Amino acid sequence: MSPAAPAPARAATYGELLTLVRGGGIGPDPAGLRISVAFTTRQAVRHEGRGTGYRNEVLSLRLAEAVGSCAVEPGALPDSAVEDCVGADVARLLEHPLRPVRIAALDAYLMHVAPHTPANGAEPVTLPAGTSLERSRARARAVAGLLDLPPGTTVLVVGVVNSLLEALRSRGLNYVPCDLKGGVTEWDEPVVTDALAAAGRCDALLVSGMTLGNGTFEPLREHALREDKRLVMFAQTGSAVLPRFLGHGVSAVCAEPYPFFWLDGGPGTVHRYRAHRPGGAR
Repeated sequence: MSPAAPAPARAATYGELLTLVRGGGIGPDPAGLRISVAFTTRQAVRHEGRGTGYRNEVLSLRLAEAVGSCAVEPGALPDSAVEDCVGADVARLLEHPLRPVRIAALDAYLMHVAPHTPANGAEPVTLPAGTSLERSRARARAVAGLLDLPPGTTVLVVGVVNSLLEALRSRGLNYVPCDLKGGVTEWDEPVVTDALAAAGRCDALLVSGMTLGNGTFEPLREHALREDKRLVMFAQTGSAVLPRFLGHGVSAVCAEPYPFFWLDGGPGTVHRYRAHRPGGAR
């Protein structure tokens, strides 16, 4: 029997991960790897039977067989960003002035070095074919299954997705919805805008990978680590980045690399990762 593949290197902080990548401590020198394709995906959706909709915009970069992605606020990314990335080496893009470019480049590099496979710690979960709402609910069940919390627990949900809130309700979990855009949920619940302010009154955190792109991930990771709270990430943004923090504040990750569930009606796959124990290795 051949020996098991070593687990991908993990990092205690985002800055430490960047240092490892830049120095070739995880894989090949990023200066020798170039992005062949850069593209954006724009989407608007209102699921049948739902009263509200939403929009998505994602920057994606292709490195060999891998695609790394970072979601952005619709309309926030200049058209020049795509041109900046094509043909550029990863090392240069890791220093790009736009954070979404830096995140997408890091994600592409890590997807190239350690793709989502069981050998790298991933548990594949098949999303069945179906309507946009059916597939959204299937993904939400895969994410919510990582929480492992008793009914009555209060979860801070950063990045409001109505199907995720629905999945938490079905498990008897309370939640505080949080999103920078504010507003209300499908059930007219107020959405708070300050995640850290709300985190103190919650028992666990369920957080979108978009926090990598807007710079709010590290404070939430530090809060979970300091307060010994369960932190579960659901990630289209940085799907290959966030598993690197398992055991350092991140308890579990549902990673969803491009193409995302909302792009196609056929079957797909998300990849779940778990730390050995909630909250980190302490």
